[in-house]
Amino acid sequence: MPRANRIAFVCPRFAEHGTVGGAETLLKALAERAAADGRQVDFLTTCATNHFTWENTVPPGTRTFGGLNVTFFPVDADRNVAAFLNLQDAIDKRRALSRSDEEAWIGHSVNSRALMAHLRENRDHYDRIITGPYLFGVAYHAALVAPEKTLLVPCLHDEPFAYLSIMRDVFHRVGGILFNIEAEQQLADRLYDLNGKGAVVGMGIEDRGADPRAFARRRGLDRPYVAYCGRREPLKGTPILLDYLHAFRSRTGRDVGLVLTGSGAYEAPEALLPAVLDLGFVDEQEKREVMAGATCFIHPSLMESFGIVLLEAWLAGAPALVHAKGVVLREQCRRSGGGLWFRHYPDFEEALIRLLDDPALRQRLGDAGRRYVLDVYAWPAVERRLFAALDGGAE
Repeated sequence: MPRANRIAFVCPRFAEHGTVGGAETLLKALAERAAADGRQVDFLTTCATNHFTWENTVPPGTRTFGGLNVTFFPVDADRNVAAFLNLQDAIDKRRALSRSDEEAWIGHSVNSRALMAHLRENRDHYDRIITGPYLFGVAYHAALVAPEKTLLVPCLHDEPFAYLSIMRDVFHRVGGILFNIEAEQQLADRLYDLNGKGAVVGMGIEDRGADPRAFARRRGLDRPYVAYCGRREPLKGTPILLDYLHAFRSRTGRDVGLVLTGSGAYEAPEALLPAVLDLGFVDEQEKREVMAGATCFIHPSLMESFGIVLLEAWLAGAPALVHAKGVVLREQCRRSGGGLWFRHYPDFEEALIRLLDDPALRQRLGDAGRRYVLDVYAWPAVERRLFAALDGGAE
């Protein structure tokens, strides 16, 4: 197909300040690069910022952010949350659902009739529609407005929702799929028999540079610490991190701290709390300095399709320690040589002791991770893959 000059990006939330999820950050970054390439880009999103309540908190209408024209549409106020949660609980427990139940679940998800009406009215105006992540009603229904010209950015996980028949259908119906890493594409092939459909694009990561001594010096820290940056919730593995680090300190007597950035409540063992420094949201430079000074960056998530924050940690020179059941993160560590992984607590203890006691190992892992990100996820490489996909290479 010819160059795609008019593009709509559709995403449930807009990452205006970079404080929402990784999928939203990814869609925004790809949209910005497409706009910078001289393409006309409209970013269509909802008036919600909270992914738990989906309350309309942003005024509707169109506003400009950088080079993007962003239009906010209200989330449907009449969604049946109770029905949605009941069906979601059944899906989580892997109970068999009828097709009508699956459609009811996605119908009671976060949706916006106003956004869909706009997209249908303007479908002939757009050369491409880019939408994701796959499991939200807004993205799902946007993908079906003009599937032949739609590229789905699924951010796919091996989770119960991925096994629904409605998801198999939408993956087959869209014109193309933009994956973040080969392991995600392989998962989609296994689940949906796609025969290699789609392209691996990912997201470019900015190399900001970070002094590994700056954060500890500024905060007066004189003990080693590990770092985690992002949302604190069970699917991200933060309960595992807190329990394992508490056990590590108790069993080994090693005074290792934990520095957190990001959002979300958490429950930590009381004895661990004095060793936890929770910074909440910080600017990008401080986040990179936290990473650079850490003994390792721990990413215990089991459900990642990309792991943006892991790539940022590698650019800062930090070695990684990830959960072995997080297939994408483990695969990134294997490909890059930038990190270790653990299956259970004994693995965690052994790996952390090695990282604490072997500065040369930390250096080798951090250097390897940094080289990997610069080679694969520098923006020039990502842009080549993105523009090829936009112009017809993601089928």
